[in-house]
Amino acid sequence: MKNGDYAEFIRTLKDKNDIVEVIGSYVKLERRGYAYWACCPFHHEKTPSFSINAADRYYHCFGCGVSGDVITFVKEYENVDFAQAVQILAARAKLEVPAYDEKSAEEAAAKKKRRDRLLALLKDSARFYLKNLYAGRAGAHLAYLDKRGISISTAKKFGLGASLDYHGLPSYLLAQGYTPEECVESGVCTRTEEGRLIDAEGERLIIPIINQLDEVIAFGGRLLVKTDRAKYKNTRETSLFNKSKTLYNVNLVKKEKRAGGLSSLIMVEGYMDAISLYEAGFKNVVASMGTSLTKEQARLCKRYTDNVFISYDGDFAGQKANLRGLDILKQEGLKVRVVPMPDGYDPDDVIQKTGADGYRACLEKAMPLIDFRIHATRLKYDLSKTDEKRDFIREALPIVKEAESATEREELLKRLSADTGVSLSSLLRDLETAKPVPSAAVEDKPPPKEDNADRERKAARFILAACLLSKPYAQDCDLTALDFSDADHRAIAEYVTAGRSAGQVRPSGIFDVLGSDSVELCEVLNLDYGDNLDSPAAERYFQDCVSALLKKSLGVRIAAERERYQNAESTGEKREILARIAEYTKKLKNDSSGGKL
Repeated sequence: MKNGDYAEFIRTLKDKNDIVEVIGSYVKLERRGYAYWACCPFHHEKTPSFSINAADRYYHCFGCGVSGDVITFVKEYENVDFAQAVQILAARAKLEVPAYDEKSAEEAAAKKKRRDRLLALLKDSARFYLKNLYAGRAGAHLAYLDKRGISISTAKKFGLGASLDYHGLPSYLLAQGYTPEECVESGVCTRTEEGRLIDAEGERLIIPIINQLDEVIAFGGRLLVKTDRAKYKNTRETSLFNKSKTLYNVNLVKKEKRAGGLSSLIMVEGYMDAISLYEAGFKNVVASMGTSLTKEQARLCKRYTDNVFISYDGDFAGQKANLRGLDILKQEGLKVRVVPMPDGYDPDDVIQKTGADGYRACLEKAMPLIDFRIHATRLKYDLSKTDEKRDFIREALPIVKEAESATEREELLKRLSADTGVSLSSLLRDLETAKPVPSAAVEDKPPPKEDNADRERKAARFILAACLLSKPYAQDCDLTALDFSDADHRAIAEYVTAGRSAGQVRPSGIFDVLGSDSVELCEVLNLDYGDNLDSPAAERYFQDCVSALLKKSLGVRIAAERERYQNAESTGEKREILARIAEYTKKLKNDSSGGKL
């Protein structure tokens, strides 16, 4: 079958399988206005955040970010590949599936070529950083590794490197034949306000982030001097790097499993903790690169073992929201134990001060998750005081109630009785009426400062959401006049522009272009919640976003023209360049082009 005919079959398949009916056959739906809502089948939640847009034929979860069309849903829910999902839906609609690959060979080759190109760039970047570390100019980087007790052999095993400045990496990559666009798309480089290409991890110790296929997909960086900048920083998420689907050191863990099996995993928070434990002999360590675990990370763990030790820092016990987040691991069938750390210590601190034996002693004290939650609650109260003892019992009983068996509940109540001196019979009576403890008030913290790249990214998302979902105030916006830094943003803009030319923009079709795992597409769709796009202020904010991106686009064009002027040889050519600079400068001052250059 020809490519066009197969594409027509897929359109027919989607038409014959109403997305509401299909998803409704798997989960219970509730209609609210034009949308249908449900508790998301892809993550644990009690309040529905999974929405189906019946008119535009796609779903999106505002909780975990999953999204897609009817084929994507069946593929993810049934845990099958694309072709199998098509077969399931075809049988449901009584259609015969034509013999054809998921995508044309040409499309698949183009996608593979783009991916291979970015992977090659990232690998060359890793080699560049690695060479820097041992080239005689990275004394501060090597001194830091020595201070942390990281040997040269371990540093090389993890591919650690050094960024010495902000211009070395971009210059090297451009000399290797990579384009500026590829440097930015990979995440290793970013642009200044003036449009200059710089190293996104400038002047840091470099930690390559490698996936289970031994591919470098991103980098982490650690500052060596005290500044107001973040101590640790990852390169941004890209088509290759999705933090929520990544575990640091999974590549070496995979090799450990192949070499002799793996009875358990130790999960720490940061990559330096993972490297420190590895150096001390604990080879079964991975890092979540943050305490908020995801279902994808849990499933990745499940590939290698059924037993996970959570080993975060000593302050982790007080982080109630993150403790509850560990339930994701249990939901995937993993046996979870939490390692108690000395207060204020992280795993690396324990290794540095007490060695491998000291950390091994912590592992031996690891508790089942439900026990640790009660332990964390116990740390908040002084049980010698009657009122605090009562508060502890009141907060601990709802946790006990979550135990999976009567035997486990009884055992926990016996410990509670021993700790408090309250009789087991009294605790059993109170357990029956125990209610969930209200969430503790979260201490207000100032929001992190946004840099220009963050503001630009948010503006681009709002513009694209309004255009993709055909909001009236966005109809006349010329997306070709705006420069989008992110590759997925450019893809969405191109899709909308092509749809407008054809007479209709269908949001569900974007999943055929980007796929359901695009982080930026998720962020764009997240804006279709509440009145984000429909409030009285939305139109004005849209214009402000367009204005901001236009200013950036004009600034980039002016900088490019000035560079051309420097290289121009004839007077006539210089006059033409100056005329363009004057035109762009005038538009920049007036800012009245309405989305058109």
